[in-house]
Amino acid sequence: MMETTKKFEHAIDNRYEFVILFDVENGNPNGDPDAGNMPRVDAETGIGIVTDVCLKRKIRNYVELIKNDEPGYKIFIKEVLNDKLEEAYKARGLEKDKKVETDNVKIARDFMCENYFDVRTFGAVMSTGDFKCGVVRGPVQINFAKSIDPIATQEITITRMAITNQKDASKGTTEMGKKSFIPYALYKAEGFVSASLAKNVTGFDDKDIELLWEAIINMFEHDHSAARGKMIVRKLIVFKHEGILGNAPSHTLLERVNVQRINEDIPARKYSDYIVSVDKSNMPIGVMVDEKI
Repeated sequence: MMETTKKFEHAIDNRYEFVILFDVENGNPNGDPDAGNMPRVDAETGIGIVTDVCLKRKIRNYVELIKNDEPGYKIFIKEVLNDKLEEAYKARGLEKDKKVETDNVKIARDFMCENYFDVRTFGAVMSTGDFKCGVVRGPVQINFAKSIDPIATQEITITRMAITNQKDASKGTTEMGKKSFIPYALYKAEGFVSASLAKNVTGFDDKDIELLWEAIINMFEHDHSAARGKMIVRKLIVFKHEGILGNAPSHTLLERVNVQRINEDIPARKYSDYIVSVDKSNMPIGVMVDEKI
């Protein structure tokens, strides 16, 4: 199999696929603003959904927390984007350029990849505003997470005892509200890491991928809230290819992860209600499986 031409010599040399299993207990893992912030659900099957955007936000937050804007590990996708694009032009002494693909834009794009972990990892659209830095297709992609079983969304009424002003307090009434949650659900997400894009586009390297695994494992540890309940990453299973372009189709590896409910007659309420297994027999030549947790 022909290898791609190397642009970033330090970038990763291996393709990866990975599976994340995480669960939620008495919480809302990802509210849907189009449905009153109820947990996201597939209307036809009842299967719960957590978007890729939600998961990548948790990863970004963890990296930002532990790296604290360390050079090379800043986070781009935050409140104001265009100011960071202007920073790239100033740092490289570039003139403002309104065209989409010029030498200046390419230099600024490389600066963004070098300094921002999430651009180097997930890619970004940076063609907004006056200081264009192009579009980066990131080597790491994560699909929507889906619950193993249909979710049972519940809604409870809550009361607010602390009234905001004296006028409302004089009425002698409490304010009522609603809170949506899932008693329990186990979710599965699948992801992909392209060594080809790492070498030719962003420079995503071995330190970056180790930080990615660490961030995935710990992405809920510093993100607890009453709304999200108890969320835990239970499994991170990584398939590593010897080659840049891979040694086996991704679906044949991802399908080796099997999640089975022990008792189908009662609703699942804890992780131990499931059995998780990874078929490691007859692995394709050039592919290794690593259960990180």
